[in-house]
Amino acid sequence: MVVYGILSSAGIEGAVHYLDLPSAIITFGGAFFAVLCMNSIKGYTGGLKSLLLIFKSPTFDVKGIISKVIELSNVARKDGLLSLEEAANDLDDAFMKKGILLIVDGTDPDLVRGILETEMVACEDRHNANCKFWEDLGGMGPAWGMIGTLVGLVNMLYNMDDPSSIGPQMAIALITTLYGSLLANWICAPVQNKLKLNNANEMMIKTIMIEGLLSIQAGENPRVIEEKLKSFLAPAERTTADDGGGSVG
Repeated sequence: MVVYGILSSAGIEGAVHYLDLPSAIITFGGAFFAVLCMNSIKGYTGGLKSLLLIFKSPTFDVKGIISKVIELSNVARKDGLLSLEEAANDLDDAFMKKGILLIVDGTDPDLVRGILETEMVACEDRHNANCKFWEDLGGMGPAWGMIGTLVGLVNMLYNMDDPSSIGPQMAIALITTLYGSLLANWICAPVQNKLKLNNANEMMIKTIMIEGLLSIQAGENPRVIEEKLKSFLAPAERTTADDGGGSVG
C-alpha cells in the first residue's frame, strides 16, 4: 500500500526521490548498530534469525493435543501408568514425552509440575528475548530517523543562501523520518506481535499438556480430564471437539 501510494502520486520517475542512501545509512545503520550495542553477538544474531519464524506455519492443534491426552488417559486407566512408557516412544513432542517419563518413573506430582513449568519458563524467556529484540529495534527506528532529519536540517540551514535548494534538502531531511517509521511499523511491530502470538499459543499448549498429564497421574476419569482440558477451548470449538469423538469412560 505504501509503494502504491508513492507510485500513484509521484509516478515511477518521482519514486526515486524516496531513495536516499545517506538517509538509509543513518536510519537503518544507526538503529541496527544501536541494538547490536544492547545485545551480545549471540543474542543479536538470534534476534535477526527469529524473523524467519514468522514465515513458518506452526501447528498449534489444541484439539489434537487434548485427544492425545485422553488417549493416554484411557491407556493408563486400562493398563496402569507403567504402560505409558511404551506409548511415549510414539510421541513426537519432546515436552509431553518428558512429562510422561517423569510420571512413569514415579516422580512426585508437585515435582513433575515444577520441572515442566521450569522448562516452560525457560522456553518463554527465549521467546521474549526475540520479542524484545524487535521491540528495541522498533524503538530505535524512529529515533534514528529523527536524528537523520536533524542532520538534514543542519545541512539545509547552512545553504539558505540558495533558495532553490531548500525544498529538495528539506525533502531529503524528512526521508529519514519516513524510513524510521517504516522500519518500526512495517517490519518491527508486526514481527514482534507475531512472535508474541506464537509464544502465547505454545505456552497454552504446554499448559494443557501439564494439566492433562497430572490428571492422568492422579487417576482421574478420562471424561473428567476431557471436560477439564476443553475449558481451554472457545465454546464453539468445544462443540466441534465433542462431534469429533469422545473418550472411553
